[in-house]
Amino acid sequence: MLGAAAAGLLVAMALTLVRAFLGPRLYNRLLAINMFGTKTVLFISVVGVMSGRPYIFDIALLYALVNFVATIAVLRLTHLEELLPAPDEGQAR
Repeated sequence: MLGAAAAGLLVAMALTLVRAFLGPRLYNRLLAINMFGTKTVLFISVVGVMSGRPYIFDIALLYALVNFVATIAVLRLTHLEELLPAPDEGQAR
């Protein structure tokens, strides 16, 4: 049963990567990358249960925190780029 869950997560991760590469806009791609990180945390957890090693959950939790911080950082960076004027717009003539 856990093998089927791991296989399903791998399929979902592959579809998420396709969405990340083919997304029409930047925010769709960022959402797909965040979803890929979440599915990776689930996959690590399922592998931890399958192998009987409980310390793998700590690795999954650490990966989830890194995924969250990276997503917030990238979103703030893209939001900052939208607020900055283009180089030609800000110069007075």
